[in-house]
Amino acid sequence: MKRIVILLSGRGSNMEAIVRACADEGWPAQVAAVISNRADASGLEFARSRGIAAVVVDHKAFATREAFDSELARQIDAFAADVIALAGFMRILGDAFVRRYEGRMVNVHPSLLPAFPGVRAVEQAVAYGVKVFGVTVHFVEPGAVDSGPIIFQGAVDLPDATDPRAVLAALRPLEHELLPRAVALLAAGAVRRDPRHPRRVVVDLDLPAGAGGGGPRRGDGPGP
Repeated sequence: MKRIVILLSGRGSNMEAIVRACADEGWPAQVAAVISNRADASGLEFARSRGIAAVVVDHKAFATREAFDSELARQIDAFAADVIALAGFMRILGDAFVRRYEGRMVNVHPSLLPAFPGVRAVEQAVAYGVKVFGVTVHFVEPGAVDSGPIIFQGAVDLPDATDPRAVLAALRPLEHELLPRAVALLAAGAVRRDPRHPRRVVVDLDLPAGAGGGGPRRGDGPGP
């Protein structure tokens, strides 16, 4: 059974979606731990209520990013993580940390990458006047933030959007669908890089129930 560790910084609604999908769909995996860089992250309470280990690694307690990354890696490794999911984790991780988990760590981002990477993605998109907003689940790789190969994307038409909070609310169901699917498929070994096209991710959706499969749904598709 594969072991999943989830990193978050706040409420953790995407973490809740992963935990619920894992239990309800009978994944051949378990959420072994939820780790936050903030002791007041409310997502930790949800994890504890489900009997999941809840760990705090407070970034303020470390003098350097490298020291924080080192302790975070120690905690992740203590839970023998096969898959690491960033679910609203608001810290930039160093390249050495990312390389340690390359191919096993995924992130969800509220834009159609490569458009609007980094912080305040929705605010940037609203200010730019875009008509179609979206969500991207991607591998985390060294280098620029939100630049890893794309696993899933989903889009929502919002031609008159002016309120970033309303856009975020409209995107939340897509996040709660696509991130758990990607985590389940990664745990099942059904996500791989195309050796002929390093930026392309191949996703095997022809899996039995309980492994994140079930055929194509909204947002299906590999990266460009």
